[in-house]
Amino acid sequence: MKTIQFLKEDKNHETFSSSLRKNVNNYFKENHISPNGNATMYFKTFAMVSLYLVPFILILTIHPSGLVALGLTILMGIGVAGTGMGVMHDAVHGSYSKKKWVNNLLGGSLYLLGSNVLNWKIQHNVLHHTYTNINEYDEDIDSKGPIRLAEKSKLRAFHKYQYIHAFFFYGLMTLSKTLNDFPQLAKYNKMGLTKGQNANPIGEYLLMIFRKVLYLALIIGLPMYFTDFNWWQVLIGFFIMHWVVGFILAVIFQLAHVVEGAEQPMPTSDGNIDNEFAIHQLLTTSDFARNNIFLNWFVGGLNFQVEHHLFPNICHVHYKNLSYIVEKTAKEYNLPYNLKPSFGAALSSHVKRLKELGRK
Repeated sequence: MKTIQFLKEDKNHETFSSSLRKNVNNYFKENHISPNGNATMYFKTFAMVSLYLVPFILILTIHPSGLVALGLTILMGIGVAGTGMGVMHDAVHGSYSKKKWVNNLLGGSLYLLGSNVLNWKIQHNVLHHTYTNINEYDEDIDSKGPIRLAEKSKLRAFHKYQYIHAFFFYGLMTLSKTLNDFPQLAKYNKMGLTKGQNANPIGEYLLMIFRKVLYLALIIGLPMYFTDFNWWQVLIGFFIMHWVVGFILAVIFQLAHVVEGAEQPMPTSDGNIDNEFAIHQLLTTSDFARNNIFLNWFVGGLNFQVEHHLFPNICHVHYKNLSYIVEKTAKEYNLPYNLKPSFGAALSSHVKRLKELGRK
C-alpha cells in the first residue's frame, strides 16, 4: 500500500491543530480530570456486558419458551453492540484506562462478537483513522456486496435501490466478519501490516482459529447441550443476535462518514491529500444528536466521530464537552464543523447519500 502524505499548504490551517490541542489540553488541566474513563464508563461496562451475558445465562438455565428466548436473544444483540461501541472501542484505542492491561482485557470483549482484535486494530485504528473516507484505503467505505459507499467505486444497476435494501445487509456485518476475518488477516499478513503491530503472522492466524472455534462452541454448543431447542432453532437465534448487533453497529458507523457534508477526497497522482491531517478529519467526519442523552450513553460517543478522529486516545465520556471546544476552534479558523442535530436528521442524510451513491 502506498503511503499518503497530508500536505500543510495553508499556514492558517496549520496552526489549527496546535490551537485545538492547546484548547483541549487546557480543558482537562483546568477541570483537573483525566482524559481516560471514569465512573460513568465503569457502570456502562458492567451494564453492557451484563446485558449480553445475563440473557445468555437465562437461556441456558430457565429453559424459556421460544418467544421469551427470542426476546432474550435480541437483548443479547443489544448488549453485544453496546459493549462493542462503549467498551471495546475505547479499550482497543487505549483510551479506556491509562493501564495497558485494562485496555487489553476489555479490548478482548471483541471476541464476544466472534471477531478478532488484531484485525480490528489494523482495519479501524490504522487504516480507517489514517485514511478516513479515502477510497481503496479506508475499508469502511469499500463496496460491501450490494452496497456502494464510495463515490469512486464501480456503480452497478442494483445500487439504485440500495437506500432500501442496505439496511437488511447492514445486519449481516458481524456475521460475515466471523468468516471474513480469515482472508482479511491473510491480506494484512501479505501487506506487512501484521508485523507493523508487532505480531507474528502465523501465530496470530492460529490464535484466531482457536478463538473462533471456542466462540462458536460456547455460543452455539452450550445452547444445544443445555436446552431443549433443536439445532436449527439455536442457529436461528445465533443469526438473530448477530443481525441485531450488525444492524446497530453498521447504522451508527455510517451516520458518521456516509452522510451529506462528509467528503471523500482522493489523493493526487503523487499520493498527496491537499489538506492538513486534522482538517481532513473535519471534512470527512460528522457528529450527530449531540444533546440526545440516551444515545450519547449507549453508542459510546460514536455520535461524536469528529472529536474521536481528532483525539482517539481520549475516552468518549468526554466527547460532548470537547465538541463545543472543537466547534468553536473550527469556526475561529473558518473551517466546517459537520453536526446533524438529531439521530433522525443523520439517518435521513445517510439515506440521501445512499440514493446519490446508487446513481450516476
